[in-house]
Amino acid sequence: MGASYRQFCPVAKAMELLDERWTLLLVRELVTGSQRFNDLRRGLPRMSPSLLSKRLHQLVAAGIVDKQVEGNDVRYVLTPAGAELRQVVESVGTWGVRWIGTLGDEDLDPKLLMWDMHRNVDLSAVDDPPEVVHFVFDDVRGRSRRWWIVIEPDETDVCDIDPERPVSVTVTSGLRDLTRVWRGDTTWERAVRSGALRIEGPTTLRRAVPAWFPPTGLASVVRPA
Repeated sequence: MGASYRQFCPVAKAMELLDERWTLLLVRELVTGSQRFNDLRRGLPRMSPSLLSKRLHQLVAAGIVDKQVEGNDVRYVLTPAGAELRQVVESVGTWGVRWIGTLGDEDLDPKLLMWDMHRNVDLSAVDDPPEVVHFVFDDVRGRSRRWWIVIEPDETDVCDIDPERPVSVTVTSGLRDLTRVWRGDTTWERAVRSGALRIEGPTTLRRAVPAWFPPTGLASVVRPA
């Protein structure tokens, strides 16, 4: 737990746990379904492993998370108390979409974007898996420029090294442009029409890509005028 605010207010008591750096974002990852340490790290790529371990220990001690161990398989699962934090995460996210819309360059992260997109693929919209979507960020240099999301019948994977499988479609854009599409600031159609994003491949697959990567829940939040 963090330092006490020395107030009886329930908000103050809750924030003694939740307002420490990274804690609520860690809860966000747990709420979205990540349970293993390495998956949590991929959703929080700028959080150090030691701090992640510390925060998980704090959440376990607070009764928010249950650490489940079966042999070498270790999972961190939300308890009923932790599951109730979903509405807190969603409410904070909704407020952030509506009132904190500015994205700085330091907020853009291809690794996090690809991880989030791969875990939200709508498998029911993919008619004939496997499909391989190659993403190219034309304003990013180095290894983070190219990514591949491999869509199998029952699961997806994200690779920053060529999986050496036939590519179904290639999506080329700036990192900010695809991030804005994923956040719901604009749509796939508008981004393609403006030239900010290009989808190359067979016509049927080009048209299908937006359905494979539908907007997440917060993308539908109505923005203020």
